[in-house]
Amino acid sequence: MKKIVIVGGVAGGASAAARIRRLDEQAQIVMFEKGPHVSFSNCSLPFYLSGVVADSKRLVMMNPNSFEAKYNIDARVNSEVIAINRSEKTVTVKDVHTGEQFTESYDQLVLSPGASPIVPNIEGADLAHVFTVRNVVDIERLHNAIVEQDAQSIAVIGGGFIGVEVAENLRLAGRNVTLVQSAAQILTPFDEDMVQILHKEMVDHGVELITGDGLAEITTESITLKSGKQVAADLVVLAVGVRPETKLAVEAGLEIGETGAIAVNQNYQTSDHNIYAVGDAIEVYHRLMNKKTRLALAGPAQKQARAIADHIYGIPNQNRGVIGSSSIQVFDLAAASTGLNERSAKQLGIPTEAVYVIAPDKVGLMPSSNPLHFKLIYEVPTGRILGAQAIGKGNADKRVDVIATLISMNGTVEDLKDLELTYSPMFSTAKDVANMAALVASNLMAGRFKQVRVNEVRGLVEAGAYILDVREVNEFANGALKGAINIPLGEVRTRMSEIPKDKPVYVHCRSAQRSYNAVMALENSGYDKVYNISGSFLGISLYEYFTDQQQGREPIVTAYNFK
Repeated sequence: MKKIVIVGGVAGGASAAARIRRLDEQAQIVMFEKGPHVSFSNCSLPFYLSGVVADSKRLVMMNPNSFEAKYNIDARVNSEVIAINRSEKTVTVKDVHTGEQFTESYDQLVLSPGASPIVPNIEGADLAHVFTVRNVVDIERLHNAIVEQDAQSIAVIGGGFIGVEVAENLRLAGRNVTLVQSAAQILTPFDEDMVQILHKEMVDHGVELITGDGLAEITTESITLKSGKQVAADLVVLAVGVRPETKLAVEAGLEIGETGAIAVNQNYQTSDHNIYAVGDAIEVYHRLMNKKTRLALAGPAQKQARAIADHIYGIPNQNRGVIGSSSIQVFDLAAASTGLNERSAKQLGIPTEAVYVIAPDKVGLMPSSNPLHFKLIYEVPTGRILGAQAIGKGNADKRVDVIATLISMNGTVEDLKDLELTYSPMFSTAKDVANMAALVASNLMAGRFKQVRVNEVRGLVEAGAYILDVREVNEFANGALKGAINIPLGEVRTRMSEIPKDKPVYVHCRSAQRSYNAVMALENSGYDKVYNISGSFLGISLYEYFTDQQQGREPIVTAYNFK
């Protein structure tokens, strides 16, 4: 009879325990958790702040009695493993309430300690009104403090997934929220041209969003940023990142990897092959970056947990590495990403191109049809798909999941172009946005047309470039690029003599589809310096809006138009 001890529950430890039980009814499984909850939905924690999750008890998925009754697993809470005694194959455990210590033997040990929130070394970080969010106890403490103090102004520090979700849910709860991000943008899996859509969404919903400015000091009533700006704050939530919990592993002499997380092999064994590790505490192999990385996501942790259980029982596991797929709701928008963003791909030296298309998420006749912004990143000249990002009110995650599947199979834009996807007017369009992006990419790779990006348009406007707007006259009147010439698509062929051949012509419409047709008409009529503006006027408006508002700079449009 095997005896398997697991340190830590939640996605990694609890999943490993359940899989081990399914494989071996006779195994003795002991799971230690230093907190009061061994299994909870940590990804759902922020939603308790807004009442989307009405009762914090619902965040707890299973308790020790449930583990015992349903799985015959000995789950012990408030039990902190403080040492691993490798030579004796035992762990030392401390009761967090009484301080009593005891040892527990193991045949195999699984480490699932997770990661802890980073607390910056600044003045005031240890004040009583400063919080972090890691578990149910944390979110209850924060919620209770807000209610008891009737806190109206709350500063959230950090623009990652937790910071954004906490800020959103606090705002939904009616609080005044300031989100501070030291980097130039929130949610770094998204490229700059895409994340501006989410910046605008947060601002539109009343969040004061400050980017490019870090936290310098916390006082009882405010925070001070590195720029000197002061922000009123009754409470402060620190969400600046996490670091892997490696103390146990380090003290036990286990190898720590280049990323600072626990090093594991393809079977998630540590340098001691009787000890496995899983989840946020380990480093993993990124199959696109071709290097080790850290990935604090529940989905990969559960897959790792299953692989550990299988390996213990001799079941082969194919470790494909990770690509980093994630999704998030930001007020009314769904946002998803997978693989590499364009920025990362270029930093890695991969010859990269990208397309940005805006298409309806379902047939335009449907009352719930909305624009879906989709970016596809691919390698040149192979067309190998490297990543994708999607943002919209519709099913952004569905489109990105398609790309994640193709990446896992080394798919190319040619594979995506011809991929047969489901269609109904209520769910998508006959030519889905993912297919459309691949068609644009294949045309670019074949040299059938040329493009410029939304981030290049300001420079073109300021340089006095010839910009052709092929939208209808009424669309142009509602907002246009300064200096642009309006010739509707239906008039381009009859007014072609007005368009110069001796200098570059940059064409746009609302979403780059009509402008693409104009570009091809011009190219087929002898124009050789014609460029389609990717994202077109809608993309330009979204890209420019937040930065214009934050920096107070002169807009390059007569009026933004987000319809």
